[in-house]
Amino acid sequence: MDWREFAVQMASMARELLAQESVSATLERITSSAVELIDGCDAAGVLVLGNGRAETLAPTDRLVNDSDRLQEQLGEGPCLDAARAGHPVFRIADLDDEPGRWPSYAPQAHALGIGSVMGFLLYTDDDDHLGALTLYSKRSGAFTDACETAGWLLASHAAVAFSSAREHASMRRAVETRHVIGEAMGILMARHGLDEDGAFDVLRRYSQEHNVKLREVARQLCEQGTLQDGGAPPGPGPSRAGE
Repeated sequence: MDWREFAVQMASMARELLAQESVSATLERITSSAVELIDGCDAAGVLVLGNGRAETLAPTDRLVNDSDRLQEQLGEGPCLDAARAGHPVFRIADLDDEPGRWPSYAPQAHALGIGSVMGFLLYTDDDDHLGALTLYSKRSGAFTDACETAGWLLASHAAVAFSSAREHASMRRAVETRHVIGEAMGILMARHGLDEDGAFDVLRRYSQEHNVKLREVARQLCEQGTLQDGGAPPGPGPSRAGE
C-alpha cells in the first residue's frame, strides 16, 4: 500500500465530496472512490435501515443489490449486522469460513460470486448511524489489514460528507417549503381578502381534512391555481366568516 499516494487521493476525494450538489451524488462518489482506492474492492454500496426495511444506495455493481436483497430476505448477513448493531468495522476474509455465523446467507452469497466482504459503519459524533459502507471482492482473502485501515479512513471522510449533504438537503427543503407556503398564502390573501393568519388557517385546515402535507397543498395552489378537488380553497372558518 502506497500510503503517500493514498493520502493524495483521499485529499482529492474529500474536496470532491464536499463539492457534490446532492445526497445521491455524494453517495455515488463515496462508493466509486471505494472501488478506486481500496485494493481488491470490486463493488461497493451503502446500506441503510429505515422503517424495518433495508435500502441500497449508490451501488457500483448489481452484485451489491443482489447481496443486500438476499440479506433482507433472509434476515441475516454481515451488512445487516453492521447496520443494526452498530459495529464500526468488520472484515470477512472468506465467506466459506462463516457457515455458522450466517448459515443461510454465506452459501448463497458465495453462489453470487462474493469471496470477501468488508464494511464500515457511517457515523459522526452528531448523528445516529447513517448506514454501512460495504465493500465486496470476488476473491477470497482479498482484503488485508492495510485494506481495512484504508477503508476505515475513507469511511470516516465519507460519513462527514454524507451527514453534511443530508443537512444541506434538509435546509434546502425547509427554505423551499417556507417559500411555497408564503406564495400560496399570498394568493389566498389577494383573492379572498384574508390576513396572514386567515390564509395560513385555510391551508392548514385543507391539509388536515384531505390528509395532504401542508407543503403539497401550497405547491398545488401555486402551480394550478386551485386545489385537488377542483373547487375553490375552503373559507377561513366560522369564526372569521362571521367577522
